[in-house]
Amino acid sequence: MTGAVEEFLADIAGIAVATDEATIKLKSRDFFWFSPILKPQLETKRARAIVRPANREELRRIMASACRHRVALTTRGGGTGNYGQSVPLDGGIVIETTGLDRLLANVPGLVTVEAGKMMLDIDREIESSGFELRMFPSTRQHATIGGFVCGGAAGVGSCTWGQIGDPGAVQALRLMTMEEEPRELRLEGDEVMQAVHAYGVNGIVTEIDLPTAPLFPWAEQIVAFPSLIAAASFGQGLIEDQVIAKKLVSVHAPGISPYLKRIAPLVGADEAFAIIMTSEPQRPSVWRHITRHGGRMAYERDSEAARRAAFFHDGAMPPLYEYCWNHTTLHAIRLDPSITYLQVLFPAGRNIERLAWAETTFAGEIFWHLEFQRRLGSFTNSSLPLVKFTTPERLFEIMTILEDNGLQVANPHIFTLEGKGWKRIKADQEGLKRQSDPYFLLNPGRLPSLEEAHRRQAAE
Repeated sequence: MTGAVEEFLADIAGIAVATDEATIKLKSRDFFWFSPILKPQLETKRARAIVRPANREELRRIMASACRHRVALTTRGGGTGNYGQSVPLDGGIVIETTGLDRLLANVPGLVTVEAGKMMLDIDREIESSGFELRMFPSTRQHATIGGFVCGGAAGVGSCTWGQIGDPGAVQALRLMTMEEEPRELRLEGDEVMQAVHAYGVNGIVTEIDLPTAPLFPWAEQIVAFPSLIAAASFGQGLIEDQVIAKKLVSVHAPGISPYLKRIAPLVGADEAFAIIMTSEPQRPSVWRHITRHGGRMAYERDSEAARRAAFFHDGAMPPLYEYCWNHTTLHAIRLDPSITYLQVLFPAGRNIERLAWAETTFAGEIFWHLEFQRRLGSFTNSSLPLVKFTTPERLFEIMTILEDNGLQVANPHIFTLEGKGWKRIKADQEGLKRQSDPYFLLNPGRLPSLEEAHRRQAAE
């Protein structure tokens, strides 16, 4: 492999390459260290080099040469994944896609962008048109759109628009194949699901068509409640209210506020709280939900101040969405390294009842943090709960107990696509891999069963 990598690097002379130890270490990682199980498995994984194409022609050269020399490629966007999606398990080369960052088209209701463009930059550039991305992760500032489509699942906006794997969330995309003569395939409609949340195993996404939504003046609020069930009932009522335009409905259990440095002075440790983003003119309607469930306003920021915090880092309080989704875990781990997390989906129609069971069953061990969302037409919540880690055996036992009691778990403590539970996209991703990556060089190690079958077939 050493000789092959050297020949590959000579082949792509003129393209930006980093081979220094510090850059290789930095760009071979993501946030897998959230998991005490993944951390020892992935901590020492390193690419041989980091390659940053400036455009699609350079990307084509890279992929053609890597294919000829049989060098493995792993794609990286902003590196904000949580379970090693962009970690080079087999060494080889990491392709950093952030040079592919053009906004190609923007019409009312649709934007076309290259995959390496940062999501915050997309919204900055299309803001004047009166539209915005439907959803984005809490890592909006650093996440690329390609990384979100290929490695993410949901985020801010999912309370209205669902998940990235819902039909229509991605209208079309182009991806480049890993062949001696790379092709660009265009996938449309249901075909896009073959590349969504596939970790780049079956082609490198170059361009994406995304539906956009009318831009509302999003005000931010933190509302405290006397109990988790009161806060969750508020969240459920708010998400079901079709009159109110909303971007974020996030609920946190008592005990979480002390982990959030700027929120801790606003919310008592024994209080639950909700972080919401709603259309500013509809505040009176939001107040009705707050008072109905015994909430009190702990903090609020008008839409212009919230916009400036997100777009220009203006003000002492960061965008409130940076305390939600898996940012909650990040804040908690910084204060208590024994914290880890899970990914849990609550059943629609029974989510509040199941939450009451879960809160009692795992009292003192799990602090429930809920993200309310529309999922395939139903209103429910997922959860990225904070878990007091003791042993791997106990962590997996918790997952089994949750599954046995009507909740679905997507295991965030594995780096394979196999075993991802409710987060796995139901599409022929393996079939596309056979077509677009005939030598199985793209992000190897993610589909171990398929890869083993390929090795056996090649050996025959």
